[in-house]
Amino acid sequence: MSQSTDLINLDNLDTLAQELATIQQTGSKRIALLGSRHVPITHQNLIEMMTYALVLSGNRIITSGATGTNSAAIRGATKADPNLLTVILPQSLERQPLESRQQLEQVMHLVENPTNDNLSLAEASYLCNKEIVSRCQQLICFAFHDSHTLLQTCRDAEEQRKVVTLFYFD
Repeated sequence: MSQSTDLINLDNLDTLAQELATIQQTGSKRIALLGSRHVPITHQNLIEMMTYALVLSGNRIITSGATGTNSAAIRGATKADPNLLTVILPQSLERQPLESRQQLEQVMHLVENPTNDNLSLAEASYLCNKEIVSRCQQLICFAFHDSHTLLQTCRDAEEQRKVVTLFYFD
């Protein structure tokens, strides 16, 4: 009989326990919802309805301010309960596209990051996504296979032992 024993990887066990607890949690959760700007209107409608249902169930939604997925999430959460929505911008409100600003000005809990105004949008978005993930228990992400920033955000969330649900458009 061998003297060596297989040790259970405690990190994996801890991750599994944390994910199971999050999935089984019946109370409200902090759910980050992120995704691509380039989303067909039919997909935006589905994202809006899903977000609406999540908020009606008492969940808090955290997203960013881009068009497409994030805008649909903002619409859904605002219809259900605007107080359960937090939007974190990668840069200042003034740096956001004009078509987004009108919607963003109506958000109660809006966090701007003007210190990132000197960064490229990709760099600022990556930092913003990291902040969003740090505030959530679960991440729902809508991406394409070449959405590098979003896919990196999903990997970061998994490393932080967040429950990640990733939907691909392609």
